[in-house]
Amino acid sequence: MELFEKVISRIKPEQESFIEADETIAEINAILKKRNINAVCMAGGSYAKGTILKNDFDIDLFVRFDYSFKVKEQDKEKGISQLLGKALEPLKPTLVHGSRDYYQLRRKKLLFEIIPVLMIEDYKQAVNVTDMSPLHVGYARNKFEQKPGLTDQVRLVKQFCKSANIYGAESYIRGFSGHVLDMLIIYYGSFEQLLMQAAVWGSRVIIDIEHHLKDPIKQLNKSKTQSPLIIVDPVQPDRNAAAAVGKDKFEVFKQKARMFLEKPNEDFFVIKKIDIKAIKAKAKNEWLIVLKAKPLKGNEDVVGTKVMKCFEHIEKHLKMNDFNILESNWEFEPYNSLMYFILKKEKLSDKILMYGPPIKQKKDATRFKAKHKKVIVKGNRLFAEEKRKYNKPEQLVKDLVKEAYIRERVAKISLA
Repeated sequence: MELFEKVISRIKPEQESFIEADETIAEINAILKKRNINAVCMAGGSYAKGTILKNDFDIDLFVRFDYSFKVKEQDKEKGISQLLGKALEPLKPTLVHGSRDYYQLRRKKLLFEIIPVLMIEDYKQAVNVTDMSPLHVGYARNKFEQKPGLTDQVRLVKQFCKSANIYGAESYIRGFSGHVLDMLIIYYGSFEQLLMQAAVWGSRVIIDIEHHLKDPIKQLNKSKTQSPLIIVDPVQPDRNAAAAVGKDKFEVFKQKARMFLEKPNEDFFVIKKIDIKAIKAKAKNEWLIVLKAKPLKGNEDVVGTKVMKCFEHIEKHLKMNDFNILESNWEFEPYNSLMYFILKKEKLSDKILMYGPPIKQKKDATRFKAKHKKVIVKGNRLFAEEKRKYNKPEQLVKDLVKEAYIRERVAKISLA
């Protein structure tokens, strides 16, 4: 399809864009050799697999330590992270805490995540989940070498998912990871074929590329089969590679697939950031609340989830105070996250009903009655009628951002 060729030409980077990555790998390997450390640095992620996008400046590097590394088994987790940190001191990287500590290094436009792993040949040898990552890379690269055109197909689906805001397995996204999209393209053979199948997916999809399991639902851990998409990991058959995919993101993918097939156009591959000017124009005469938040420092998955919790907390309290939310959204950026709420501009009554406990919870019900003057019963629940404190959403939000719940989860937050 001509459209696909046009999009690929726009999102596929020139090889020289990542010369800095190759030079950094060579520099780290030279440091390891000089210090007589039995480890090797290699590219990981989409850069290693040849599926990286033009404006993707995050590069994963794995430093693979020999499995026979001489530390006690219980010290392996700390040992290789500490040793790598000491070796990298001349480069002045930033330590990031995770399931195994790793390091970040910024050079020009590129942000490197340098991750210590043990060199394993089989998933059963893994001490930490990160030890598996090079095996995933190796599997995908082998498949892509057999069918070189697949790498561009992966680029298409990654850009498609980024445009739909469903890319990433982080807790605050619960979407499709790069690894999952690799597996979907390997399984279906092309981006277009994937969309044709996704358009008719049911409520649950099970994929086992290498036919490892007879009955994945029964053989996989029950906690890993709650997601609507189950992909038996080709190199770790006891794992559902798509366990992080949430139902809402799964449904968005299906919907976007149907919409694209009905009317293909380049707009499905355009990443749209929150545009405050456009939001203001959309809000017109309605109430509009826009907040800028500076996330805490640390692991992106953790700090991103905390920003999401702030958004959900504010949204919940706006609803509890009877404000009618017409549209709301948020966007995570490491230095400046945004969230907004468009609310129906209307006059609210002077009284507000506050939710209380169910009648059967006698202790809670007694406390609730003692706290409020006017308590009424609706169904099986108590409600209290109180004088409305907030007639406009702005003052409510100003008070909310002062609360400990919010202040503990972001470094800074204010109305824009």
